[in-house]
Amino acid sequence: MKTSQKAARSYEIDMCNGPLLSKIILFAIPLMLSGILQLLFNAADIIVVGRYAGSDSLAAVGATSALINLLINVFIGLSIGTNVLVARYFASHNDYDLEETVQTSIVVSVVGGIILIGVGFLFSGPLLTLMGTPDNVLPLSTLYMQIYFAGMPATLLYNFGSAILRAVGDTRRPLYYLLTAGIINVFLNLFFVIQFSMGVAGVALATVISQCVSAGLILLCLVRTDAPYRVQIKRLRIVREKFSSIVKIGFPAGLQGAIFSVSNVLIQSSVNSFGSIAMAGNTASSNIEGFVYTSMNAIYQTALSFTSQNYGAKNYKRMTRVLVYCEGLVILVGMVLDYAALAMGDRLLHIYSSDTEVIRYGLLRMKYFVSAYFTCGMMDVMVGALRGMGCSILPMIVSLTGACAFRVVWIYTVFAANRTLPTLYLSYPVSWVLTFTAHLVCYVLIRRRMHITESDRAARRAV
Repeated sequence: MKTSQKAARSYEIDMCNGPLLSKIILFAIPLMLSGILQLLFNAADIIVVGRYAGSDSLAAVGATSALINLLINVFIGLSIGTNVLVARYFASHNDYDLEETVQTSIVVSVVGGIILIGVGFLFSGPLLTLMGTPDNVLPLSTLYMQIYFAGMPATLLYNFGSAILRAVGDTRRPLYYLLTAGIINVFLNLFFVIQFSMGVAGVALATVISQCVSAGLILLCLVRTDAPYRVQIKRLRIVREKFSSIVKIGFPAGLQGAIFSVSNVLIQSSVNSFGSIAMAGNTASSNIEGFVYTSMNAIYQTALSFTSQNYGAKNYKRMTRVLVYCEGLVILVGMVLDYAALAMGDRLLHIYSSDTEVIRYGLLRMKYFVSAYFTCGMMDVMVGALRGMGCSILPMIVSLTGACAFRVVWIYTVFAANRTLPTLYLSYPVSWVLTFTAHLVCYVLIRRRMHITESDRAARRAV
């Protein structure tokens, strides 16, 4: 039995009218919980591997994260294009363009996932070798990536489906589906790794199965709804105009993420040069930091969706209020979680490993990353506001220059002159502050131009 349109709307949030701050919080909390749950389940992967398969397996899983992000970020970026367009058409009640965007997005997600299966299978080993992955870790890392990429169609389908629901204000149902899939993932981890001693292969297989579950649930939701964003299986197709618009907004975001990952791959390669113990400590610390980042990223996604809808409804003054509220929230959330993670760092790292050297390396990374992590959130919220207005190329250029290019230059200059991990890690907070400042200047200039344009239109109407 199909979900009624009334029932579907009970999950939606009106972003264009009424009180703003309470709606932003109501929208952001399920996103935060979704991200935290996902990281908890990912942490379960790492904990199970670290505890039951050893430091080499822990390092093997950690060595793949930057490379995985490099390979999938372009397609994940396209889902941002979907989010912006769906929010814009939904707010302006343009059901025809909304329907074409949804059908196009679903096809793009599946085709993109199939492409990534081939990319992951063919290039995992060579790219990991290029990164300088140690010989004792390389075979395990390659195996993990090849199995992981078998689930890419499901991963992208879930991301695009979630982007559609977020665009209309629904962040609760993706949370429910992720929770269901995550619980399955944890049980399968324990089953494959402990019961069958499958190591990294068991963790990767559990991840693929859980991704298929979350993708199936979100597709079922979109097929059964009677809302304008319904997925109609028989009408699935790529509409050239909508695909072009998705690419125009989403590709710069995806390209930015991919090139960001290049700098992270260089960072990971530099970490790899310190050996597998440093890699394991880096992996454990970055997993803890992920809880801070994903909470802040939920506010970035909130800024993106709220700005997109209000841009579509031409509520330009409300967009500025969205930015102010989101920046305030991301600073609050970031600072609270930053210092909580620092205070409990030693105990948290012990969850991942009992090796004192692994913990020492993990604490070293946290000292430089976590203390200033809220500035990364501030930078991302600025990007969300700019992309929500359909401005995607400019924040890409600014981010790539201010963060990515800066880090690459840092590696080959400052780090090359003083090859220590603190010197390497320091490149991140410096780049976050510089890039946030540049994005803020861009936003002020664009909003000023929009204000001048609106004033001209009002004057012409008065005449």
